[in-house]
Amino acid sequence: MNTGHRRLSQGDLEMILVSHERYVSGRSGGRRAMLKFVDLSGLDLAGRRLDDADFTGCVFDHARLIRTQLERAVLFGCDLRKADLRGANLRRADIRGACLRGANLSLADLTQADFREGKIGIPHPEKGLTALRHEVRSGEADEVNFSGATLDQSNFNGVSAFAADFSDCSMRGAKLTGANLKDANLAGALLEGADVVGANLEGARFNGAVLAGCDIDKAKIDKADMTGCLRSPVADGTSLQTLGQAIAEAESWARSGGKDGTPALMDRLDLRPLLDGLKGRRLPAMSARGACMVGMDLSGVELQGANLENADLRGAILRGADLRGARLGGANLVKADLRGAQLGPLPIGANRTLPADLTSARLRYTQLQQADLTQAGLKQADLRGADLTGAVLVGAMLAGAELGEVEGLNLAA
Repeated sequence: MNTGHRRLSQGDLEMILVSHERYVSGRSGGRRAMLKFVDLSGLDLAGRRLDDADFTGCVFDHARLIRTQLERAVLFGCDLRKADLRGANLRRADIRGACLRGANLSLADLTQADFREGKIGIPHPEKGLTALRHEVRSGEADEVNFSGATLDQSNFNGVSAFAADFSDCSMRGAKLTGANLKDANLAGALLEGADVVGANLEGARFNGAVLAGCDIDKAKIDKADMTGCLRSPVADGTSLQTLGQAIAEAESWARSGGKDGTPALMDRLDLRPLLDGLKGRRLPAMSARGACMVGMDLSGVELQGANLENADLRGAILRGADLRGARLGGANLVKADLRGAQLGPLPIGANRTLPADLTSARLRYTQLQQADLTQAGLKQADLRGADLTGAVLVGAMLAGAELGEVEGLNLAA
């Protein structure tokens, strides 16, 4: 493809990448990559460390950037059509005026990335930078695969993302004012606090999306599928007081070894009004079957032997939680944070243990780094796109589990 840009070979690019990686790591001889208006189409940059690199106006058509580190990188006005950016780190990247049509950004981290319109200065083909032609380019993300990506606080104002796939994305606080998301797939997306004023969401699929704090009525939603959407919780003083009393009774039961109080019974309740009220609490044997805990901060909570079957825990923070022996069959843990969580067997008597049960649980894009999953029942669980780096899986049962694009899977650990 003749782009009119200076073409780099893979070998030439390699020297620049090595020099930039030395620059990023603070080693001598390093130099920041400044590759403006260069043709990199079809080249391989997968897994490289390119934080803060400047690629203004470059062409990446069909380039490989799988898991590439591009934090704060400048991709202003770039042509990224059909580029493979699966799992790439693009936090706070400048992607204004870029064309991403047909690119694959599944599982990418695009937190605070800027996709808006941009005005770019294009060098003259013969006179170069001495005769710039300025051109305003709209952000283009039509038919992009963003499935499972993190787009929290990203800026899509005025961007076209027609028929893009945002399924199971985290888009908390994203700015989508005036954006065109007609016919987009937002099934299961976490859109808490997203600004969609004036956005075109006609024909979009929102099946099971979380819309708490998102004023969807100020967008164009004709023919949009809103089946099973989760709106803002309704909180009142009486229900909060009742939940508070149940938590206090449960902690008393835990402290007294079962002599006082009683385990918490919260089946099918919406616990979101508690905010971070369960963080670090002692709630062993709690029953919260089918309960809604979407996006809640449950870090450090003690839920040994708890029954959380079919609970909705999408995007919940369970970092360092004690879930030994917990029953999580059928639970929805998509994009939940379970880093360092204990999901091993719970001792229940002499030579007896109770394994954690996650049969048929939805664990897509879940963070399970350093988690203990010893003997955990993961039969028919959906672990696609999950990160199991450093997780312990000794004796775990994975029959029928879906393991596509799982990162860091080590069954010998």
